[in-house]
Amino acid sequence: MTVAFVPLAFGQSPSSASTPATHPPGAAVASGHKLATEAGLQILREGGNAFDAAVAVSSTLSVVEPISSGLGGGGFFLLHDAASGKDVMIDARETAPESAKPEAYLDKDGKLDPNKAVNGPWSAGIPGLPAALVELATKHGKLPLKTSLAPAIKIASEGFPVYARMARGYAQRREVMERYPGTREVYLRGGKPIAEGDLFKQPELAHTLQLLADKGHDGFYKGETAKKLIAGVKQAGGKWTAEELANYQVKQRTPIVFDYKGWKITTVPPPSSGGIALASMLQILEGYDLKSMDAAHRTHLVVEAMRRAYRDRTFFLGDPDFTEVPQRVLLSKDYALGLRSTINPEKATPSDLLSGKPTPLEDDETTHFSIIDSEGNRVGATQTVNLLYGSGLIPKGTGVLLNDEMDDFALKPGTPNAFGVMGYEANAPKPGKRPLSSMTPTFMDNADKAIVLGTPGGSRIITMVLLGILGYDDGLSAQEVAALPRYHHQWLPDLIEAETGTFDEATVKSLEAMGHKLKLPGDTAAGGRGSSHVWGNLQTVEWDKRTNTLSGGSDPRNEVGSAAVE
Repeated sequence: MTVAFVPLAFGQSPSSASTPATHPPGAAVASGHKLATEAGLQILREGGNAFDAAVAVSSTLSVVEPISSGLGGGGFFLLHDAASGKDVMIDARETAPESAKPEAYLDKDGKLDPNKAVNGPWSAGIPGLPAALVELATKHGKLPLKTSLAPAIKIASEGFPVYARMARGYAQRREVMERYPGTREVYLRGGKPIAEGDLFKQPELAHTLQLLADKGHDGFYKGETAKKLIAGVKQAGGKWTAEELANYQVKQRTPIVFDYKGWKITTVPPPSSGGIALASMLQILEGYDLKSMDAAHRTHLVVEAMRRAYRDRTFFLGDPDFTEVPQRVLLSKDYALGLRSTINPEKATPSDLLSGKPTPLEDDETTHFSIIDSEGNRVGATQTVNLLYGSGLIPKGTGVLLNDEMDDFALKPGTPNAFGVMGYEANAPKPGKRPLSSMTPTFMDNADKAIVLGTPGGSRIITMVLLGILGYDDGLSAQEVAALPRYHHQWLPDLIEAETGTFDEATVKSLEAMGHKLKLPGDTAAGGRGSSHVWGNLQTVEWDKRTNTLSGGSDPRNEVGSAAVE
């Protein structure tokens, strides 16, 4: 991870005036790879705005972070237009193909077939990211799409050095990826897999990107690329149709907006579960003075808020075009007050005491980037192919690694997916439906500051963004927020998971005395899905309007991430 700071644009210097500035002094970009950060800055220098820069960053990440995202995946793009003051979310989530019926994912005994759910053609939804790039350029940007895609095309053609995380991820997914001829052609060199330091060239992906640059939406969803995608899926035993590819469209959705202790929080609506869960957790927590508490009691209350929000996520959230999401109730401060009243400030609530059935009522294999430009436009974008290297399948001749987002549906109600989260009818697959996601790009605003933040991390995304918001509220800098230690609870399994070094011994003992079960790195005694040593890859940028300065924070857990200001 590198954090670079370069001179402010236009020769401006920070203002010390007490009156908040109306425009940032330059631009800030933070992303999971320094080549993507530089691509965004390059487009800004060429006269583009934050939305053009987002095309460059997103497409470059699609080239240099195949472990996390790509043209074969999707994402959510949270946009703030400075001129109008309006916010919008571009929903580029993948959609279920017509063939993806729940029974297709069950084995002969009626149990979920995990291989079909996360590997190969049946695990892949119709990609949304290419359509998002077209939407950003044509409806929000200043520059032609081909200009903003140029950095990614160049890097795909000329190559970049394989980094350690990319090589490690390939080693984990090698058996699956090498099942498919198109994937072997890209990832094997003389029969040997990619290794750290190799120059990784992707000429077929460069060609696919060039077709997108030249022909827009039709350059990916129709014609040459579409035919190759359909043929590759069929060859691997799956089924996509030309019609469902051609008909894919992004959706513009109204963001969720709520207040937390003087901050205006703008975040993503369904089919992300992140915005509603984030609002629920923060509106529960606003009733407490967290800053005055010791670490154990603060953690206890935050965990209890997490527990309740994730329980609601399980039962009520799904694609709003197919499911009636009780959003008004779930976002209500009165509902949060009711949840808060069930929390014992000194004792953990066992998850099995929270109803396991719906009650009547009146979402490392992802990447995030954050951008602020000199006009005050902002982009927070989280994009993914789901698990490491997605489905592992590259249809021959495309360079496009397909996602395995079908696992984000409740393929078998009540059965946990790869991230250990469950779902029911609200998130069951149907043709054209978008799976529930945890991606949570978010804006924070008050009189003094404007902030963009987000992170990858599967079901832990929402809680990492929560901890980032609480960190900014505590007065931490952007880089301090990016480096915050992390912990997580998702209702089931009933465990607090934490990174190495998050809690000292006294805090662990206090939490256990309250009745919490902890799953810490190296701990094999507890149940659950295990706890990694480090999580996520948070990327954030901040504009301090009082001093008129910009800063960025890039997660120190990621060796190739970068935040830059100019």
